[in-house]
Amino acid sequence: MSKTGEAGETGDRAAHGALAHRVPDLGALELLLAVARLGSLGAAAREVGITQPAASSRIRSMERQLGVALVDRSPRGSRLTDAGALVTDWARRVVEAAEAFDAGAQALRDRRDSRLRVAASMTIAEYLLPGWLLALRAQRPDTAVSLLAGNSAAVAERLLADEADLGFVEGLTVPQGLDSAVIAHDRLIVVTAPGHPWARRRRPLAAEELAATPLILRERGSGTRQVLDAALGGLARPLIELSSTTAVKASAVGGAGPAVLSELAVGEELAMRRLVSIPVEGIALRRDLRAVWPTGHRPTGPARELLSLTRG
Repeated sequence: MSKTGEAGETGDRAAHGALAHRVPDLGALELLLAVARLGSLGAAAREVGITQPAASSRIRSMERQLGVALVDRSPRGSRLTDAGALVTDWARRVVEAAEAFDAGAQALRDRRDSRLRVAASMTIAEYLLPGWLLALRAQRPDTAVSLLAGNSAAVAERLLADEADLGFVEGLTVPQGLDSAVIAHDRLIVVTAPGHPWARRRRPLAAEELAATPLILRERGSGTRQVLDAALGGLARPLIELSSTTAVKASAVGGAGPAVLSELAVGEELAMRRLVSIPVEGIALRRDLRAVWPTGHRPTGPARELLSLTRG
């Protein structure tokens, strides 16, 4: 490209950048339209919600900006000059275009706010989200909510494919491409049916023994599996591998073998003695529960309100 062409483009960009400095703002244009309609600067000031001195100052500022007189002031009221009448016609079109812009933006917000797509890993989806969604419904009864439950890896995939507006995960790390906020904490516990030999132990289970024992496990990609694998430095071949917390819990209750589950998921079973908690020494099976969203796109509308409810 020639230097002349480059200079021309630079000049065009400079001119466009200066437009905001050369054209009065919407508030000033609305004031001018009110003066034209009411014939009084004081009445126009009251209509737009400012004092008369402030209105006079705004008109003078607009006149300086445009380089022409717009309003003749007299004891009998305020009258537009010829230039003022012409500018008022232009102002009316600008304000009408701004009103159309505002209506379009509101329609976009209404469309966004009419639905909420949530993706959550299993434990959060089953044991925490129902309460949060009930609270959201009380605030936004007209918002339709859809919930996609899966493991933490699937949640990340949904968000990155724009198939969800907000996600919740339980893993050790935040998936690449997502921002996050910690919303709660959780503890994993080892559980068995009351008839399992571990239920009669008098000493805590050693981490090494847990690592060497085939367990009923969630599938790879689940937050529970990630935390357990990282804490033990590796796991024995699974006794059974299942894709939901409910299925793992049912298998453990049925006596299939030991399992590691969220404390949130087994409260009722422990209270009813359908499962027994087995103490383990040498490891801490704690994890953060996180809300996640695509990097740089912080939740808005219903997603933002749901996020605030998780911290209540």
